[in-house]
Amino acid sequence: MTLRSRSLALASGAVVALALTACGGGSDAGSGTADAANPYGLQTPGTLRAGTLTDAPPNVYLKDGKFTGFDNDLLTAVAAKLDLKVEFVGTEFSSLLAQVKTRKFDIGSSSVSITEARKKTVDFTNKYDFGFLGLDVPADSAITSFDQLAGKRVAVVQGTVQDDYATRENLDPVRVPDYNAALNQLRAGTADAWITPAEIGEKTAGDSGGKIKAVAKQLDPGGIAYAVAPDNDALREAINTGIDEVVADGTWAKLQKQYYPSREIPADFVPGSGKGATPAAAASSTTAP
Repeated sequence: MTLRSRSLALASGAVVALALTACGGGSDAGSGTADAANPYGLQTPGTLRAGTLTDAPPNVYLKDGKFTGFDNDLLTAVAAKLDLKVEFVGTEFSSLLAQVKTRKFDIGSSSVSITEARKKTVDFTNKYDFGFLGLDVPADSAITSFDQLAGKRVAVVQGTVQDDYATRENLDPVRVPDYNAALNQLRAGTADAWITPAEIGEKTAGDSGGKIKAVAKQLDPGGIAYAVAPDNDALREAINTGIDEVVADGTWAKLQKQYYPSREIPADFVPGSGKGATPAAAASSTTAP
């Protein structure tokens, strides 16, 4: 029996109990309210509507008209464990968490770093990934480290953990809505540097034809998780169980190798709840074979 089947059985019992104390009433399926046909309170029963980005490879992006990337492919695998389909919808990161809170989306998938400030807007699943802050600069720049950014114009995507870092360090952030706009700031010379998610920054530099270079990175201590509405405990707990299952069956490790073939995995990082045994492939595969 799948997790969703077990949830449906429990929810059916709850509906029977309610029927003993109330008369009439129609189904709330599809309205975001949990019931027997919709145990996770989804907008559309059986479909997980996920807000994501279109321009942030290898994490989340569009390829040949299809949403893909590590985060999205992992979410698709997690949803399959729950007998759910995923409907991805593109949005801007600056509005993503608010859209999850108001249930325009059932879940947010965009390498979302966990911060205390963001916990005031959404709830987070267990961590499924980690991340590094990266630093991209024009090819002729003398900047080589984060500690050289004081007094420089630094591009960040508004509302991201990179924006948080720039603000905390009293830098001069040029806030833009998406990654393409940040890249354009470097190309136009209107920003001296761009603080990025490291994997995105490295790929962007590699694809720039030598015009942009990735010069530094440092670990983001928060960890990365999916975002759900703060009152949807059933969905959050189901996603957590699904994450544990895709870790246990090797899917997590397979996608790590596919999307981040040379990324080092911190020795103390354990994806998911940590309650189940992490497969050796996930724990020890730090570089490409």
